[in-house]
Amino acid sequence: MTPPVHTAVADWLRAGAGSTAQCERRIETPISFVYLFEDRVLKQKRPVDFGFLDFTSPDKRKIAVARELRLNLRMAPDIYRRVLGVAPDGAGFRWVAFDDPQAVDFILEMRRFDETAVLANRPDALDGDLAEALGRAVAKIHAEAPEGEAGGGAEGLAYVVGSNADHWRHLSALLGEKAVAEVAGATRARLAEHGPLLDQRAAEGFVRQCHGDLHLGNILVEDGQCRLFDCIEFNDRLSEIDILYDLAFLLMDLGFRGKVEAANRALNGWLDAAARDFDLSELYRGLAALPLFLSVRAGVRCHVCGHQGEGEAARAYLAAARQALETEPPELICVGGLSGSGKTSLARALAPRLGASPGAVILRSDEVRKRLAGVAPLTPLPAVAYSNQVDGQVYEALFSGAEQVLAAGRSVILDATFRDPALRARALSLSPRARGIWLEARPDVLRARVAGRQGDASDADLAVLEHQLAKAAPVTDWNGVDAEAPLGRQVARALER
Repeated sequence: MTPPVHTAVADWLRAGAGSTAQCERRIETPISFVYLFEDRVLKQKRPVDFGFLDFTSPDKRKIAVARELRLNLRMAPDIYRRVLGVAPDGAGFRWVAFDDPQAVDFILEMRRFDETAVLANRPDALDGDLAEALGRAVAKIHAEAPEGEAGGGAEGLAYVVGSNADHWRHLSALLGEKAVAEVAGATRARLAEHGPLLDQRAAEGFVRQCHGDLHLGNILVEDGQCRLFDCIEFNDRLSEIDILYDLAFLLMDLGFRGKVEAANRALNGWLDAAARDFDLSELYRGLAALPLFLSVRAGVRCHVCGHQGEGEAARAYLAAARQALETEPPELICVGGLSGSGKTSLARALAPRLGASPGAVILRSDEVRKRLAGVAPLTPLPAVAYSNQVDGQVYEALFSGAEQVLAAGRSVILDATFRDPALRARALSLSPRARGIWLEARPDVLRARVAGRQGDASDADLAVLEHQLAKAAPVTDWNGVDAEAPLGRQVARALER
């Protein structure tokens, strides 16, 4: 039962919160009331107890509101403003300081933003470049976040897996008893398989204070940038989690909405950025748990939709949870060609189509070279960074990374010039399911592309291209693809067995 004072404060907020400003609308969520004004948003916790959270007393709501502000300021400092107290004032209420002993409720203030700019309302706004930037931004947040432990390891994920199964059983009339039993059993089996890996990742610092609820409804697009908001503050077991499990919510949500290309760009952007702050071998090894993470995230959305009466969506999410656990042998595609031949464009077009969603990991020589040099992808490197010795280090890193990702069960695309036939042969030796693609284009086309390239990790200029052309020899050991053909035709040709 809602306490009368909470209802009275809610009425006061809805009436304008002591000012002449009008509350345009109140949004009700299971745990909050959100009041929309012209220039600000006020958020009031509801006095509810769901087991995994408890806001039933003013003190508990006070702690939750302060924590919500503190955690979200890390990710969206320009959205979250302050916390305020509300105290009795005759027959009404008044604003007081957050720590005022007379306060009977506690409110979070945010700035107003365009609700239509939230990605859940416009998923098509997340094009490839923005998706990659989002993945890199999430990796930066993960790297800067403090380490945690509450929801990490096998035990931490088992908490969510068990919660999902309990909710599904209560919804079995809606979801189907057989389907519930099959997905619950498959999830438990995969959790048992990967339990040691999850525990090792927890011991090695991959469990951090994450966002925890990283779906499209909590990502805002403004000024060409993505801003994350509304992270989980009420339960450390749901927010102190494996960083890949945090990312998995975004990847699952994009894939479920048919945005697999964006999901793949986000994954690859996240991996390249995260590789600068986390142990690279363990980062790649952890990809073995990605299908399980995706499945658990879909399972969460399943019961949320089910409890909201959205039966069709709930069943679709349950099917997605099952499908995420269906893996296949990984493949390796090596894409080579001179500068300007379009290797990266083809690799990015192929990656979502290779292996299980969200597709293949792309290991690009240009990005690996920048990472080895300790600079950002778009930072130009001096000529010494392109010596034969450094080239050898780059290819060693490419081959080592490919072996690790393949061992984790995920398909790989290698993107490099591969002008040396020995390197081409070695690349194909990495997997029995390997293919080599060689992109061919006329010199004038290559020159025009290199001259017009901007905002790319490649430092190759016309002088580099002319050097390549002078030493170019016919490539017959890999499948040739016309790099001047439309990209769709290149993809079809590259995927031919």
